[in-house]
Amino acid sequence: MSTSAPPRRGNPGKGKGPRKRTRVRARSKKKDPLFVEGKRPRPMYVDYKDVDLLRKLINRHGRIVGRRKTGCSAVSQHAVTLAIKRARFMALLPYTGE
Repeated sequence: MSTSAPPRRGNPGKGKGPRKRTRVRARSKKKDPLFVEGKRPRPMYVDYKDVDLLRKLINRHGRIVGRRKTGCSAVSQHAVTLAIKRARFMALLPYTGE
C-alpha cells in the first residue's frame, strides 16, 4: 500500500492563502449610432448610399463589426448588415479590406 497524498486542488504554484476574487466589470451601455435624437427611426432603415456611416461599421478588413463593439440594437444591426450587403453589391463598399 502506498502512502501518497490526496490530489491537490487549486493552483499549485500559489501559496496556501485565500484566493483573491477578480472584480467583475460591468459593461457600459453604448449609444446606438443609428438612433436619431434618442429615438429609433420607424421603419428601421439604413441608407445603403450613406457610405460614410457604413464605413464606420466595418473594420479595416472589410468585415461587419459586431453589436458589442458598435452598440447597435439587434434591429438596427440587422438593418446595418442589409445596407452593407447592398452597398457591396452596388460596388460602393469593398467585399475585402484594403
